[in-house]
Amino acid sequence: MRDFAVLYGHPFCKTLSFLLSVRCQLPKEEGGLDSTTIYIDGGNTFNPYAISAVAQQNSVDPRFTLERIFVSRAFTAYQLSALIFETLDNALKKYRSKLVLISDITALFLDRDVPTKEAMNLFNNAMIHLSELVTRRGVIIVASCFPRGGFRRRRFFLESVLFGRAGTVIRVAESKGKLQFTLESHPLLKPFTINILPNAVTLEKFEEV
Repeated sequence: MRDFAVLYGHPFCKTLSFLLSVRCQLPKEEGGLDSTTIYIDGGNTFNPYAISAVAQQNSVDPRFTLERIFVSRAFTAYQLSALIFETLDNALKKYRSKLVLISDITALFLDRDVPTKEAMNLFNNAMIHLSELVTRRGVIIVASCFPRGGFRRRRFFLESVLFGRAGTVIRVAESKGKLQFTLESHPLLKPFTINILPNAVTLEKFEEV
């Protein structure tokens, strides 16, 4: 199983990332990947308390679960690029991870301190590298992306590159008190939308999307 997937549009994507980081560790017969998780935090989103809560809900030891999630934080676009280009490949070998989560992947490239052309080039090359890594390592990479104001042209470019490189793109929105999941792109499935109550979301429901 290999894929470069994007979750975007709603803060609930963070919760889905936490859910995936826990369920990834379950045995294959229980729907997991029997694997550690690499979490690249580009938006300062990692929450160990939320992870512990998800672990308890899935009847697994929170402490053991957290020990198998390897977190790297980036605070600039240059740091995030370095993690992707220089660190990720070796981390995949070392930890034998089958899942990589990258939070808020476009945010740091929208920083006003990074020149637009440089941000675009860095991001484009990083996305090429991630898509090649998926194929070469046979892993799943899931990136989250959230709406941002300002730099409209730059934001449009970053999202176009991201969505263009991803094999699976899922938009999460909220409508009439329900979470709306729209499969916008997938290698095998046609686009469709489903609505789920927030407290009814499980990995099984998410996989159906």
